[in-house]
Amino acid sequence: MPDKISKERRSENMRRIQSKDMEPEMVIRRLVYGMGYRYRLHRTDLPGKPDLVFPSRKKVIFVHGCFWHQHGDPDCKIARRPKSNLDYWNPKLDRNVKRDTSNQAELQEMGWDHLIVWECQARGREDSENMAIRIANFLG
Repeated sequence: MPDKISKERRSENMRRIQSKDMEPEMVIRRLVYGMGYRYRLHRTDLPGKPDLVFPSRKKVIFVHGCFWHQHGDPDCKIARRPKSNLDYWNPKLDRNVKRDTSNQAELQEMGWDHLIVWECQARGREDSENMAIRIANFLG
């Protein structure tokens, strides 16, 4: 199936995607800060450069984009794979998932616990009270 937008427009859209400070991450950061927890951001010395790092607890939180990290929840509408240019997208998305798994295993070997918050959860599929409970239980 051909792409619905031009190659130039698709390229421009992809160029604008950032890896830090996206809205779902900011939602979680505000929530965690409001709960009284303090954290470090994007520590490059840890596998996967976790979004929020709690050094004294040896815990990290990743805020994963559902599309880029391929959220496996069937109710998630964001994670669907593209229908065009499959020779490009399938290996790319598969590599992302494999890298995530590897980073999480490496963190665990180093004695760090991790929590993944998916974009769709941060954007309201899970209300903030339930998210706060989930994060408090993790950091507890």
